[in-house]
Amino acid sequence: MQAVLESLWAPLAATPLVWLVVTLAAFVLGRRVQTWAGNHPLATPAPLAMAAVALVLVLTGTSYDTYASGAQFITFLLGPTTIALAIPLARHVEAIRKNFRGIFLALLAGSLASIASGVAIVILLGGSRDVALSMAPKAATTPIAMAVAQEIGGVPALSASLAILGGVVAAITGPQMLHRLKIRDWRAQGLAAGVAGSGLGAAQVASRHELAAAFGALGIGLNGLLTALVLPLLARFL
Repeated sequence: MQAVLESLWAPLAATPLVWLVVTLAAFVLGRRVQTWAGNHPLATPAPLAMAAVALVLVLTGTSYDTYASGAQFITFLLGPTTIALAIPLARHVEAIRKNFRGIFLALLAGSLASIASGVAIVILLGGSRDVALSMAPKAATTPIAMAVAQEIGGVPALSASLAILGGVVAAITGPQMLHRLKIRDWRAQGLAAGVAGSGLGAAQVASRHELAAAFGALGIGLNGLLTALVLPLLARFL
C-alpha cells in the first residue's frame, strides 16, 4: 500500500510548492476540526496540523529535508510574524508599565518553576545530566532554547523538540486550566501563555484579545531573556 502511495506521490513531490499547500491545508483542516469539536482544547489546530503533515510524510516516504525545502516560505514568515507581536505590545505599553512589578514577579516565578520542574522530572526518572540540561530551557522559545542548551552542555535538537512539545501542551491545556482557576484577566492569561507556552501558547490567546496578545509577546521575550541569563549560572550546580 505504501509503495503504491509513493509511486503516485512521486510526480507531485517534485514540485516544491506542494508542501506549502499540504501545510496550509493541514492547518485549515485543524481549524475545521476545532470548530466541529466546539473549540475543545484537544482540538487545537497547530498540533492537529503537525500530526496531519507528519502522517503525509510517513505515508509518502518523504524526508524532512524535502518537506522543509518546499515549506520554507512558512518558515520565512516566522520572523515577520514574531516582529508583528510588537504591534499590540506598543499599543499597550502603558498597561505594561503600570503592572511591571507584578509582571516581573510572575515572570521570575514562572521561569524558575519551569527550569526546576524540567530538571526534577528528568532526575526523578533516572535521566542523564545531558537530558536534564536539554529539558531545563523547555519553556523558552525554540531558537533560544537551542542556543542555551548548546551553551550549558545540553542537546540542542532535544531542547528544540521539548520546547515545541511544551508549546503544544500549553496551547492545549492552558486555556482550560486558566478557566478552571477562574483567571479572567487578559493580562494574566497572555503572560502565562507566553511564559509557559512560548509562541504556540501565546497564539492561542492572541486571537481572543489584543491585550492578551501584548502580554503574551512580552512573556515570550522576557522569559527567553531571563532563561538565557539565569540558566547558565544554575547549570553549574547540576
